[in-house]
Amino acid sequence: MKGANVMKTLTQTTEPITDGQKKLITRMIGDVAGSDLVQEALDALSKKGAERLKGNPAFVESLRQFAVEKISEFAVVNEFANEEVESKYGYLSGYKKSTDLNAQCNQLRILFPGIGFANQDLQARIEKGEVKLPANAEGWFAIPNWKKNPKIFGSTYSEAVVKVLDAIKKARDGAFYNYRNGQVDEQHLRQSARSIQFWDELAKAQGDADILIIDAQFGIRHRGRSVRRARVVMEDTPGEVGLGAFVVGIMLLTNPIRLKHYDDLWIDCAGDEWSPDADGAFSRSPCFIFNGGLVRFDANDVDVANGDYGTASGFPPQ
Repeated sequence: MKGANVMKTLTQTTEPITDGQKKLITRMIGDVAGSDLVQEALDALSKKGAERLKGNPAFVESLRQFAVEKISEFAVVNEFANEEVESKYGYLSGYKKSTDLNAQCNQLRILFPGIGFANQDLQARIEKGEVKLPANAEGWFAIPNWKKNPKIFGSTYSEAVVKVLDAIKKARDGAFYNYRNGQVDEQHLRQSARSIQFWDELAKAQGDADILIIDAQFGIRHRGRSVRRARVVMEDTPGEVGLGAFVVGIMLLTNPIRLKHYDDLWIDCAGDEWSPDADGAFSRSPCFIFNGGLVRFDANDVDVANGDYGTASGFPPQ
C-alpha cells in the first residue's frame, strides 16, 4: 500500500481559486461599503435607525447570506442555463448517507468473487474521521477498480458495465430491464475524457487498489438539470465529475434502497457518453430509472431538462 501518497490532492480538471484571486474578490466586497450609494444610504439614516442596525445581528447575517448567494450565482457560467427545471423529486424510498465502507467492500467481494481490498490506510483514516466529506457530497462509496481486474469485469469499459447490469438483475431477482440490451458495447458506450482522467488519477493516488473510494452524491444536487448543464456546473466545481453507468450501477448494488419507487429521483450518468446509432455521434448519456416495479437502464439526450432526473457525481477524497 502507498499510504503516504493516498491523501494527496489529485490534479484537478478545474483549478481551485488562488490566494490572489480570493484577496481581490474580498477587497471588491469590502469596497462596496465605501461606495457612494452605500454611503448615501447611511447618511440618510437617523441616529435611532443607525442604532437599530448596530444592534441587529440579523442585519449582518443577511449581508453575509446575500454575498454567499451572489458569489455562487455569478461564478457559474451561464452556458445551457435555460436547461434547468424545478424538481421536487428526491430519495423517497429512504436512502440516506452512505458511510459504512467496510460493509460495502464486503458486499462487493460477495458480488464479484476474487476482488480484493480498498487502500487500508485511506479507509482507516476515513473511519477515524480524519478525512472529511466535501460540502456537495452525501457519503463514501466503494467502487471496484475494473481496469485492474479484467478477469472479473472484462477488458473493456462496456464489458464492465454489462457485468454490473447483470449483477443488478440478479440482486433484484430479475426485476430489471435493459432498454439497450445488445447495444452496450464500445460503439455505443464510452466514458467521457474527464471521467477517464478522474478514475486514472484516483487509482494512482490510492495505490491502484482493487476497490477505490470516492465521495459522491446520488443525483439530488443536479436534479432538474439537463446532463450537459450539469456537466457545465461540475466543470466549475473543483474535483467534481459526473459518474458513469458502471459506478452508478455499483452504488445501486451497495445501496439498493436508493431506487425502489416510481417517485424516487431517477439518475443520469453524465460520466458516460452514448451514441444511439453507433456512428461516432455521442449525443446521449445513460440513465437508471424505476418504473413498473423494475429498475430500468436507458440512454437520454443530453440537452433535455427533466425534473424526474438528477445527475450523480463524485469527488476524490482529500
